Amino acid sequence: MSLIEVKNITKRFDDNIVLDNVSFTVDEGDIFGLIGPNGAGKSTLINIMTGLWDSHGGEVIIGGYDIKLKPLKVKEQIGLVPQEVALMDNVSAYDNLEFFGSLYGLKGKLLKERIDEALEIIGLQDKKKEKVKKFSGGMKRRLNIAAAIMHHPRILIMDEPTVGIDPQSRNHIFEFTKTINRENKTTIIYTSHYMEEVEMLCNNIFIMDLGQEIAYGSKLQIKSLISSSNRVNLRIDNYKGEMILDIKGMNGIKECVEEEGIIKLLIDEDIFKLESLLKIIEKNEGEIKSLNFEEPSLEEVFLSLTGKSLRD
Repeated sequence: MSLIEVKNITKRFDDNIVLDNVSFTVDEGDIFGLIGPNGAGKSTLINIMTGLWDSHGGEVIIGGYDIKLKPLKVKEQIGLVPQEVALMDNVSAYDNLEFFGSLYGLKGKLLKERIDEALEIIGLQDKKKEKVKKFSGGMKRRLNIAAAIMHHPRILIMDEPTVGIDPQSRNHIFEFTKTINRENKTTIIYTSHYMEEVEMLCNNIFIMDLGQEIAYGSKLQIKSLISSSNRVNLRIDNYKGEMILDIKGMNGIKECVEEEGIIKLLIDEDIFKLESLLKIIEKNEGEIKSLNFEEPSLEEVFLSLTGKSLRD
């Protein structure tokens, strides 16, 4: 069942089209990845989906309600973790959550219960009385998440939640995301320009660049767009430069690089012949220590589809 429907959304700033007929649906209970480099239009789209900005065309339907016609009905279903941290530095973590909880209409005993619950979920219960200005960037990000979940939203939108934070907080956010989706059935839209995050967390993905759809579907469907390309990783003893040159000259080899003693090949499965590779290694008196095949990453899919890296 589609909980979110984005239909032909267009947005312009002056004569610049920043969203060009963007359409997708998100099923209830999904972790949906919205991917693109900086400037792709992700945050603009999020602002339209949450009613912060108007579009110049198309519609957004969330939980059966049109964001333009029933904005409050839509907003009460959403928790938003913005790209920029939105907290009050000079008061405690607890007081921040008390303020944001009151905006959701929480009060009294229920408000206190939700504050304690949110602090426990994001692992800051022992820091609740400390002023936010003393927090690290990662702790602030986690508190920002706590502020977004106190009203138990049906949908949680996480806009670049791990930018500029420490590995410990990053991992905590990953675990939180998987847990709240699994245990509360919360539908999550996760935007990022870190492909490895989306590959680990998300089931379905919308890749965009310059305001347009690049690819849309499940991870398997998107990877199938370059399904004939796969990685071969070789660890070989006693190899020489001549062998690398011979491998690069093989039919079906799209790329051949050496990294820390591992020879990494990007191959075209329709042309590549393992027998030919083994003959080259034998001819050059190389000794194979390991050989494995792996699927292309989402980063490689993006590079193949757009000709540039996601972080360009």
